[in-house]
Amino acid sequence: MSESAKRFVISQLERAGIEPNGPNPTDPQIHNDGLWARVLREGTLGLGEAYMDGWWDAAALDQFLYKVIIADVQKAFPKDLAVMWSVARGKLLNLQRLRLTEVAEKHYDIGNDLYAAMLDKRMIYSCGYWKDATTLDEAQEAKLDLICRKVGLQPGMRILDIGSGWGGFLQFAAERYGVTGIGVTVSKEQAALANARTAHLPVETRLLDYQALDGQFDRIISIGMFEHVGYKNYRAYFEKAASLLVPEGLMLLHTIGGNTSEVHGDPWSEKYIFPNGMLPSSAQIGKAIEGLFVMEDWHNFGADYDPTLMAWLDKFEAAWPDLKNRYDERFYRMWRYYLNMFAAVFRARHAQLWQVVLSPSGIPGGYTSLR
Repeated sequence: MSESAKRFVISQLERAGIEPNGPNPTDPQIHNDGLWARVLREGTLGLGEAYMDGWWDAAALDQFLYKVIIADVQKAFPKDLAVMWSVARGKLLNLQRLRLTEVAEKHYDIGNDLYAAMLDKRMIYSCGYWKDATTLDEAQEAKLDLICRKVGLQPGMRILDIGSGWGGFLQFAAERYGVTGIGVTVSKEQAALANARTAHLPVETRLLDYQALDGQFDRIISIGMFEHVGYKNYRAYFEKAASLLVPEGLMLLHTIGGNTSEVHGDPWSEKYIFPNGMLPSSAQIGKAIEGLFVMEDWHNFGADYDPTLMAWLDKFEAAWPDLKNRYDERFYRMWRYYLNMFAAVFRARHAQLWQVVLSPSGIPGGYTSLR
């Protein structure tokens, strides 16, 4: 099995222009010959876990993964148990509701020190907008301002931020556009820090499931939260949003999107980074908003996630000497793999970043798109 597995995996890597133990930065250096059988047996989960365990390295990890992705190497592999289990769970269970706080406990609550070191000064944990930006701080400020302009924020408006993170958007909107509002998150660490950072502003962050919200809002914003909703709950999500938005209001959905409709996520990412996460497709979003909203604008700047993730990686690497007293070496390798792998996925355009502007019944005279 091991020799045949080795021949098969190496043949697929060679098809992608990769030479195991070769001289190029994209060539993986193999430290454990058990890698071949592990990857053949466990697919992407096995590849990621083997990296975490130190079984292989690549000097240009992002480029190695990019070459694997664009060559569609995974398609040649047999369906592994991790993928089959992920599909089965996605079809049989509604884990996004059954385990509502799992992603917060395993990802967002692991340490504000980590995120403060890795992210921009406002701690925005979503794709920046690099059109006219040269730094991470500039890209995130540009993204926040773009959102505010797209929904036409005006002083005195009351806004809702679904999945508000560490409160960065609420803070920006209150300071720059004079709005009031609330945000909701299921992360205890995010809520505590968000409220501490915005105590001087007319905004608050509540530790609350979005389905428990009530009231009316002039604008609804959701940035990087929809990936945790789950395909079984897309319709309920938009029904809830529609019930909270005033008739003349606007909603902006900022979400990573997939090129095909799926009912599960990637097994490695689900296990180690975003439990129960999955990417919506344009078809799934379209079906979920039908009869509830008019789609006024759909903006894709998914290519901008590549430089965002690489900026996070650079900051993480620079901060590691101060972080390693709290996080072990396996975590370091896991986090590096996560950021490099996601950057490669976006670079290959296998995932997108969408901003969708929605209105309850259509804007009289039409909507003016902003870019």
